[in-house]
Formats: sequence, structure tokens, C-alpha cells
Amino acid sequence: MQICRVIGTVVSTQKHRKFDEAKLLLVQPLNVDDTPRGAALLAVDGVGAGVHEKVLVVLEGRAAGEALGKKAAPVDAAIIGIIDQVDLAAAATLSDRGASASGKRK
Repeated sequence: MQICRVIGTVVSTQKHRKFDEAKLLLVQPLNVDDTPRGAALLAVDGVGAGVHEKVLVVLEGRAAGEALGKKAAPVDAAIIGIIDQVDLAAAATLSDRGASASGKRK
């Protein structure tokens, strides 16, 4: 899975029959500091995400299709969640506590 930001919509009047009702979005993978990482991806929206929202994307074809309830569908990326918050401070604090408990500092 990857954290991405929705950067645009894609309109396709002709598409595979399994996607007649599907919304297609352009998403940009993000680094931990919210900077863009790599090329943008086309993803099928399974949660009603909108432009500028931070989302959770699954990138494995079979898993992406199953997450959308579209088994055997030609899916490379699917949006499976809208991210409300990413708390890196808590992760860093837990990491520091583990290092302190073992007597080692990073």
C-alpha cells in the first residue's frame, strides 16, 4: 500500500465493462514528508475520494480488484481509504522509547 494525494480526475467514455460506474482518479505517491515520489498513477476510486485528499492506495492488481469487489477486473491501483491524519511524532516517540528501554540511542 502507498500513501498518495489525489491530483486530478480522469474521464473515460469508453472503458472495460467492469468499470462502467467506476470513478478514475489520478494520484501522486508521497514521501513521508508529503513531497511527491515518482510518477503519478491512475487509480480506481472505491471510497468516494476527491481532488487534494490524501488516500491509501493498493497497487497489486489482484488485491486492487478484490478490494473494489471486482474480481478478475483489469486493475493496477485502487483507492481503498481516505487518510484523515498521519502521526509521525507518535511513531518517533515509540521508536525512541524502544531504544531507551534497550539502553541504546539512535
